[in-house]
Amino acid sequence: MDLQTKLFRIRKTCMELLSDRGYLMLPEDVNMSKEDFAQKYGDQPRRDDLTFIVPKRDDPTEQIFIFFPEEAKVGVKTLKVYLERMKESNATRAILVVQSNLTAFGKNILATFQPKYIVEVFNEQELLINITKHVLVPEHRILTPEEKKILLERYKVKDTQLPRIQFSDPVARYYGMSRGQVVRIVRPSETAGRYVTYRLCL
Repeated sequence: MDLQTKLFRIRKTCMELLSDRGYLMLPEDVNMSKEDFAQKYGDQPRRDDLTFIVPKRDDPTEQIFIFFPEEAKVGVKTLKVYLERMKESNATRAILVVQSNLTAFGKNILATFQPKYIVEVFNEQELLINITKHVLVPEHRILTPEEKKILLERYKVKDTQLPRIQFSDPVARYYGMSRGQVVRIVRPSETAGRYVTYRLCL
């Protein structure tokens, strides 16, 4: 796969992921064609040029950066630059799309950003396709704190009694789930039409 096709697909998945998480995405960005992508970024796109920031739909003060570092292994220097950009823009969240991974020192410094700054790391390979569009992945929706409270009261259970979904689960990562959140999963069922379950993120 050539670089242009690869980065086009990764960017598209990022756009869909952010839209699904409730960020304010323009339809022309989410639905950008490969031809438009080529026109905007060229035959040999630079990863740095793909970096962007978007606000939440219901709270424009909450913003997220998407960074596409050029280097294969991301180190301390690059991460410090990104942190400064986040501070300047008052953004507390970021997604880092890396070619391979972080250096050992990079991983250590990333841990020091938290809890004030949340930086999620995705490998490019993970974003080549949108896993939520796969035929075997059922519909997921994260409950609001109020919906979670109502659910637990209705069934008279503690959240720890619910089935679990791991924090590291690919779908949980796609939706940016935090530990303690509950997701509603709807599966097709031959007998009932659809089957609803709830899972607690751990």
